[in-house]
Amino acid sequence: MKQSKLKIDSIEKLESNTFLISLKSNQSNEVITPGQFYNIKVSDNDFPLLRRPFSICDFINDRLYFMFDIHGEGTKMLSQKRIGEELDLLGPLGNGFDLSGDFDTAIIIAGGIGAAPFPYLIRKMPENKNVVSFLGAKSKSAVVKYGLKKIFISTDDGSEGFHGNVVHLFKSKILDFVDKKIKIYACGPTPMLISLQEFVIQNKIDCQISTECSMACGFGICQGCPIEKSSGDGYLLVCKDGPVFNANAVKL
Repeated sequence: MKQSKLKIDSIEKLESNTFLISLKSNQSNEVITPGQFYNIKVSDNDFPLLRRPFSICDFINDRLYFMFDIHGEGTKMLSQKRIGEELDLLGPLGNGFDLSGDFDTAIIIAGGIGAAPFPYLIRKMPENKNVVSFLGAKSKSAVVKYGLKKIFISTDDGSEGFHGNVVHLFKSKILDFVDKKIKIYACGPTPMLISLQEFVIQNKIDCQISTECSMACGFGICQGCPIEKSSGDGYLLVCKDGPVFNANAVKL
């Protein structure tokens, strides 16, 4: 982990509310694990007071990429940045996805902006692994396919792909993978993760989930992002022990 000031190299609107920003970095991709995040100061003054956590979306050559939706003043300010401006970053932080294991097919399940960490995961996935992506969104206008492979789409309103949520879509396709050794990587809203967690535990499927919560420091000092262990014997910290956990390790 280190603090750095990086210049904005590009900013692009992918959909009506989704942006992709790249920063020129002096870090090596060997020290960055898919699923980790950076805590970014989005302004030069004291508002917003706290940094905002953003998953590493991609790392290409010496460019760091972050994908985000506008949800409040912080992300709105970030979307209005200009090429050449500097951002103050702290990271990489947290524990990311584990790409090892006895599997031949990596299944990505992403809900909304939960797709953000997966382009880099796909880039780092061993070449002998097959990748299939299940992507859920509220409607066709919110579907962001950036960096994903072999995509199945679900929308809440049925305007594109499967009419329903992304976990139901995955369940409808589960028989396609009966002869495969699968490992699931998931990120999205907590209700989506709860539904998926129940299914993978019942069916003994290897699954890692990237969790979301409000956090302040981003590295464990403030103790402000606890998540209960599934064993019931204490808590972990999303920023330090996560944000990625095995699906059977935490209680959502």
